[in-house]
Amino acid sequence: FGVILWEIFTYGKQPWFQLSNTEVIECITQGRVLERPRVCPKEVYDVMLGCWQREPQQRLNIKEIYKILHALGKATPIYLDILG
Repeated sequence: FGVILWEIFTYGKQPWFQLSNTEVIECITQGRVLERPRVCPKEVYDVMLGCWQREPQQRLNIKEIYKILHALGKATPIYLDILG
């Protein structure tokens, strides 16, 4: 789910598009994560990071993700300069 969020906030970019499949696997096994998209609020990136935890029991589950994103949706809107 974290990658889907990343793709949304990058307007559909392919993660690590410049790397080969083998290089992507190396990055993941080394614990690297995708960088925060420029227009992504920190709170949403924190959800992404929670999805990408190395240990499965430490990852956010769907109920936790829903709770966080639902609360963010109810919060005062933050306006982003998406053209800048």
